[in-house]
Amino acid sequence: MSSYFPKQQKTTLFEHTRLKNEAQHAPLSTRMRPRVLDEYIGQKHLLGEDRFLNQSIKRNKIPSMLLWGPPGVGKTTLAQIIANTTNMHFISTSAVTSGVAELRDAINEAREIRSMKNLGTILFIDEVHRFNKAQQDAILPHVESGAFVFIGATTENPSFEVIPALLSRTRIIKLEPLNENDISLLLEKALLDKERGLGSQPISLTNSARKLIISLSDGDARKALNCLEVASQIENPDTQGNLLIKETTIEEAFQKKSPSYDKSGDNHYETISAFIKSIRGSDPDATIYWLARMLEAGEDPMFIARRLVISASEDIGNADPNALPIAVAAQQAVNFVGLPEGSIPLAQASLYLATAPKSNASYSTLQAAKKEIQTGKYYPVPLHLRNAPTSLMKNLGYGENYRYAHNYDGHFSGQRNLPDELIGKKFYEPSKQGYEKIIYERLNAWWGMASSKDP
Repeated sequence: MSSYFPKQQKTTLFEHTRLKNEAQHAPLSTRMRPRVLDEYIGQKHLLGEDRFLNQSIKRNKIPSMLLWGPPGVGKTTLAQIIANTTNMHFISTSAVTSGVAELRDAINEAREIRSMKNLGTILFIDEVHRFNKAQQDAILPHVESGAFVFIGATTENPSFEVIPALLSRTRIIKLEPLNENDISLLLEKALLDKERGLGSQPISLTNSARKLIISLSDGDARKALNCLEVASQIENPDTQGNLLIKETTIEEAFQKKSPSYDKSGDNHYETISAFIKSIRGSDPDATIYWLARMLEAGEDPMFIARRLVISASEDIGNADPNALPIAVAAQQAVNFVGLPEGSIPLAQASLYLATAPKSNASYSTLQAAKKEIQTGKYYPVPLHLRNAPTSLMKNLGYGENYRYAHNYDGHFSGQRNLPDELIGKKFYEPSKQGYEKIIYERLNAWWGMASSKDP
């Protein structure tokens, strides 16, 4: 039996033969699955010699954990290697196909293994974010009791998809996409491995073909190996029977690349974050790149438009008062014409915002005022600011001593309008960027002139 099969209970001769046959016909990505830690490619930030996870495995002290990362980076494989390396019983299930009944069976199995063989169990749940709250709650007491070591795998941000109680009892392990060197090494291993890979055949890659696989795989090992396998099946051999896989063959094998992007997933949030931060950072090239990436991935254009409207006020504000109308106009335009033409006003507005002067004064001023309100101190409205529609209210002093601004030079009265307890408090600090510099100078002139006047 090929040694990359999981350590499970002993199998019969017939079961052994079945597994061996399945292994021979399994996809290349399955056959090349690492069996031991030394074969594992990537994630050096976790598995380097002095890193936490490496040390935990060596010391046989495995905490419950959540493996969080994009597809094809080795989450399932890592869980299996941990089980094999630490000689723990391994139960694997998927949240897509399992429910509370399956969890109950796994818990009972773990208890039996502990009782009969004095072995700990790793319960691995793939796509754990697909479990609802009740299903996740069912895991909790058994994680707390130590009935098993829980390892969950998820492509989604656990902060949003995993209940807080389970999060607090697990260690979050963030796996990153494989880098170019990792993918290149993976391809080389698959080409040379005679037992599990393509090494029994005279197959090689042109440099351009190799670079294209690396580029199109998006750090996904499974995607890279699947492409290599398909390309090896459709490439024509030369007269000596050698296969030299060319760039055009890789293009055919991949067909049209689907961006690594899930509109409801973590990549969705990461990409929109990159887009907004590029606008805030006044980087038009990065802004348009992230915009194009979202549009190509099928992102909702109205979602992008809404974020532009927010950015126009939060990051630009009165440094360029035209930013907000332009963002709103882009939102209206894309709603009116739809895609693909609606992407053009989105691009126009995005570039305008990226190149506009920046100020977060509108945002920070609002936050400062909210902070004051949240102290719980609610001061009465000053009498001069209160309307007096009745004689009773007038007799009580409502509206008394109010200065009508338009009756004064420059249409400025210099009257203070905060509650008496907050007179002198500053919330708005205009920047000296763009039009807000004019506002800064105007306010200084007005209130400097008013400093000698009565409040």
